Amino acid sequence: MGLIRIRGARQHNLKNLDLDIRTGELTVVTGPSGSGKSSLVFDTLFAEGQRRYVETFSAYARQFLDRMDKPAVDRVEGVPPAIAIDQTNPVRSSRSTVGTMTELNDHLKLLFARGARLFDRDTALPVRHDSPETICA
Repeated sequence: MGLIRIRGARQHNLKNLDLDIRTGELTVVTGPSGSGKSSLVFDTLFAEGQRRYVETFSAYARQFLDRMDKPAVDRVEGVPPAIAIDQTNPVRSSRSTVGTMTELNDHLKLLFARGARLFDRDTALPVRHDSPETICA
């Protein structure tokens, strides 16, 4: 189990906040309106994760992306690449999921289509593609 360490977060209404968040667990951020929940989650944690992820792209790829400013924080450690669903984004339908809203579904479909193997339902043997050689044999 790892940790995300945030030190000296001052984004918007955060007041020099120090915080450790365990990774691999569900973490819920609650509090009254105006207490800094969105400033912490979206404007500090997510922004830093996205900024670091984009830094791994080539200079050529980065030129097509908007410049991402570093959040007002002294230090953030252990932050993995992140996905965020904007809180103002209405649910598109009752069947919307995190995968459909972030378009991860499309990538997962491609991954499974390319990596999957088809098996015959009756024999449980792998289905093989015919080639000109196997057809003529």
